[in-house]
Amino acid sequence: MKNALITGGNKGIGFEIARQLGLKGFDVILTARDTSKGDEAVKKLTQMNINAEFIQMDVTDINSINSAYEKVSDLFDVINVLINNAGIRTNSDRGLDIIPYDDIRRIIDTNLIGPIIVTQKFLPMLKEGSRVINISSSLGSITNGMIKYSPVYSISKTGLNAVTCQFHLMLQKKNIAVFSMCPGWVKTELGGAGAERTVEEGAATAIWLATKAPLSYSGKFIKDNKIIPW
Repeated sequence: MKNALITGGNKGIGFEIARQLGLKGFDVILTARDTSKGDEAVKKLTQMNINAEFIQMDVTDINSINSAYEKVSDLFDVINVLINNAGIRTNSDRGLDIIPYDDIRRIIDTNLIGPIIVTQKFLPMLKEGSRVINISSSLGSITNGMIKYSPVYSISKTGLNAVTCQFHLMLQKKNIAVFSMCPGWVKTELGGAGAERTVEEGAATAIWLATKAPLSYSGKFIKDNKIIPW
């Protein structure tokens, strides 16, 4: 049986990815900063007859990441799918001229540095055929033209796409795939109620990348199962 480790999996797209993969027979390892919210999310999954474990992990805290690794490695020998989903955007992210220092650090630490360190830490558990999926955004696409909306969030996602490329170059000889994906504008706490996609639609590409996508797509930026420029 395959498994999937999902950061920030207690709500939104992360939870929906956990739900859909769980219904496909994956063992789900769900992580989140908040223990009570993580426990509640796993309770919902187990009520759907999904094999799920909650392990507390704050992707901005190296001690938390190390602790989570020890717990996960006690449960499993291999991680088949690692999904770096945890991400934030602050209300003050309206311009590089006004966004406070603390918010810049929080966004970059969570959206960019977090996925690097989590992937780095869990590398010993990634084996031939494993897949890493980084949840990015079209707001990080330089090719398609950036907009003024949430510039630090945008920068963090551009960086995350570059991280995908670098891990791909490092891991391709081991036949480990690393993808970036854009879920689209999704109705979540981050995306807002006015977004155009449901969480089911937003999670769809992640499910495809985890189960069916050719490994030759590694290092690419994917939306709706297609390679897009960034």
